[in-house]
Amino acid sequence: MPRCDANGVSLYYERSGSGAQLLVISGTGGDLRDGLRVSDGPLGRSFEVLAYDQRGLGRSSTPPSPYGMADFADDAAGLLEHVGWEDCVVLGVSFGGMVAQELAIGHPAKVRRLVLACTSAGGAGGASFPLHELVDLDPEERAVTQMELLDTRWDAGWRRANPELAAMVHQRARLDRAGEPGLANQLAARARHDTAARLGQIDCPTLVCGGRYDGIAPPANSEFLAASIPGARLALFEGGHPFFVQDPAALPAIAAFLEPGAAARTDP
Repeated sequence: MPRCDANGVSLYYERSGSGAQLLVISGTGGDLRDGLRVSDGPLGRSFEVLAYDQRGLGRSSTPPSPYGMADFADDAAGLLEHVGWEDCVVLGVSFGGMVAQELAIGHPAKVRRLVLACTSAGGAGGASFPLHELVDLDPEERAVTQMELLDTRWDAGWRRANPELAAMVHQRARLDRAGEPGLANQLAARARHDTAARLGQIDCPTLVCGGRYDGIAPPANSEFLAASIPGARLALFEGGHPFFVQDPAALPAIAAFLEPGAAARTDP
């Protein structure tokens, strides 16, 4: 079982594929035991993917709280050092996009190209929906609320017209492990996230992308990120928070942006 002791945390990680080196930073509550991964499909075929369980989740250790988003970014930097990657391209999804912002700001030499997916800057840039407020809801009410946030089209008519997508959105409704300390600590760090005034420090090529029907990280939040990061591109896709598995064009566009030589092509 591959492990990295970095920044006072034992991190479980996995490497797969071949090609340019890609670090994937997962979203709230996500860990490598989940069946659905962003690295499936075009990314897994084009890159050597490094993915890991963030502190307090999955098979990684849970250090004493409190800790902030910069701690999560330092974990990622320590993992890169452990595997011998001087730098790499980075994909941060949702909460992972917040971590990726801090990684690019605090450890700029480690990030060659950056994709921030369905995420937010916090503060003046708009925060993602405060998921910590859902923890105390009745489990069924929590699941329904999460589904409405994951895709704002979620209603009876949309479910009937899109049964496969509806099933996928239902599957991705989470916080079912809301009482676990690691997730609680992650939600607390998420609530304090704010890079709005520091985004100008990100100096690598950046693609900001999201779903047009995302109720967790609304399109306006992506627009702020793209406008605040020098030279950043913005791409909105047909879908909600999990747009990358809803819109078939999303992952190929992300892969094309991250591939070596992408600067010589027209980015999305």
